[in-house]
Amino acid sequence: MAASRAGLICPRSAGEFAAWFPTDADCLDYLEWLRWPKGFVCPECGHAGGWRLGDGRFMCTGCGDRTSTTAGTIFDRTRTPLTVWFNACWLFATQKDGVSALSLHRSLEFGSYQTAWAMLHRLRSVLVRPGRELLTGKVEMEETLIGGIEAGLKGGRATGKKSLVGVAVELKAPKGYGRCRMALLADASAACLRAFLAEHVAMGATVVTDGWQGYNGITDLGYVHDRRSQRATRARGEDPGELLPGVHRVASLSKRWLLGTHQGAVNQAHLGDYLNEFVFRFNRRHSRSRGLVFHRVLELAVAHDPVRYRELVVNPRAKAKPPVAPGRRGHPASMDRPLANRPWRGPELLSSG
Repeated sequence: MAASRAGLICPRSAGEFAAWFPTDADCLDYLEWLRWPKGFVCPECGHAGGWRLGDGRFMCTGCGDRTSTTAGTIFDRTRTPLTVWFNACWLFATQKDGVSALSLHRSLEFGSYQTAWAMLHRLRSVLVRPGRELLTGKVEMEETLIGGIEAGLKGGRATGKKSLVGVAVELKAPKGYGRCRMALLADASAACLRAFLAEHVAMGATVVTDGWQGYNGITDLGYVHDRRSQRATRARGEDPGELLPGVHRVASLSKRWLLGTHQGAVNQAHLGDYLNEFVFRFNRRHSRSRGLVFHRVLELAVAHDPVRYRELVVNPRAKAKPPVAPGRRGHPASMDRPLANRPWRGPELLSSG
């Protein structure tokens, strides 16, 4: 069913993508359809129906409020052409391991690295859907440390330069894994672990953990606790690493992804956003159409509030604008361009031959 929808609601390949969205107007129309699939609905009063004005905006027939298709979304007040946004979303969604800001900066002719970086972080900010379903069934949970190496730091749950991350993953019968969740933890105390469980795992689920005392009492919250002791496993001569294979695999894959796609150059202040992206990709690893993932990213983007640059940077401060090279704008040129008319057959090349 899902695969059959590709080609109707989203492109199935890079070729179809280029055919669907050659102009900024095509991209705007697609966003309008995603936001109001049954026709314009006023975001101010909720009234259905309105007039399209000469400047492209809509005027509500109920309250008279005027709004544009991109207003109130992450595309609000963007100076980046929509064709560039769509190409970035396609690369972000369809490449298995994602795309780095440096790669995006080089591929789409951004005027600065910061523009590409901010665009990717805006996309990451929409990936957690409000009210998403909680993990159910049998769920493994543990914590892991992610970040730089700190000499002399001992203890699996010790604090330091590394960040403590909670990991939960569904177990499927007879084998395999379902969805996962990852989130930053302030510490490994019972209060933090219980808050993580309540936010990501449905009550009634069987929670498989190690023997850490922070998990004591989770049965009082409505969970079935399957506690497995590493000490007892070692005493039996077995490998304690096999007690929680699901969370160990997810944690290992996330660290490998951070080192591979992003070369480990992830600011700890933004680690939570990168983990959200990893979870989004992991939970859609079996998708038969990457175009549907692209469709989902844009669907979430038009339903999300605007995200300003100052909300993304760790220490926002006023900064002088760098000089712009002659003939170069501060933001990328639109992909909506006239045909190049086969420049490789131009007179310059013919005369040089």
